[in-house]
Amino acid sequence: RYCHVNVPDELLRDLLPGPVTLVLKRSEELNKDLNPFTSLVGVRIPNHPFIRELARACSGPLALTSANISCQASTLTVSEFQDLWPQLALVIDGGPIGDVQSPECRLGSTVVDLSVSGKFTIIRPGCALASTVEILRQKYGLIQD
Repeated sequence: RYCHVNVPDELLRDLLPGPVTLVLKRSEELNKDLNPFTSLVGVRIPNHPFIRELARACSGPLALTSANISCQASTLTVSEFQDLWPQLALVIDGGPIGDVQSPECRLGSTVVDLSVSGKFTIIRPGCALASTVEILRQKYGLIQD
């Protein structure tokens, strides 16, 4: 209800939950103060039991960012962003989010714009690029813009 979904439900099930952020056209129901200068919104459903349970407990969408300074590697544990704690109202440790030894896990989610029907644009390659592109091209016949 917070975005206009213009792709098949099966495509959503193929990519979510997981390490993919889908960029879609925002709906009027989404808070206008959230990314006010764009008509798009990123939607992600992580495949992590703790954050999914937390999201279920909330009455609306969660507006979150990664716990790192922009352009730095993604953090996978709360101790890795300890320098940011004084600027945060709350830190919840739900355990590591991925294999802390894997460089691929630090790439962040693959961000793909699906706001134009029949096309996709990779905004950030992220850790799931190859599998995401394969699903979009081969299974759904979308064209890379």
